[in-house]
Amino acid sequence: MLMQQVRVMARDMGIKPGKLTKAALIQTIQSTEGNYACFGTANDGQCDQMACLWREDCLGKKARA
Repeated sequence: MLMQQVRVMARDMGIKPGKLTKAALIQTIQSTEGNYACFGTANDGQCDQMACLWREDCLGKKARA
């Protein structure tokens, strides 16, 4: 998901994106939704959250790191 889309989603939830990085903003969104703020923290590309909106970006981020 593009950063612009993440910012729009955050604003719609009442979150002020400010200068947060994409990862920090997604973690804030996850937390606001009542989910574990785990974006970018998957170990060895392992994640059991199959229905997560951020899964592809998250695991893709780890794969490129």
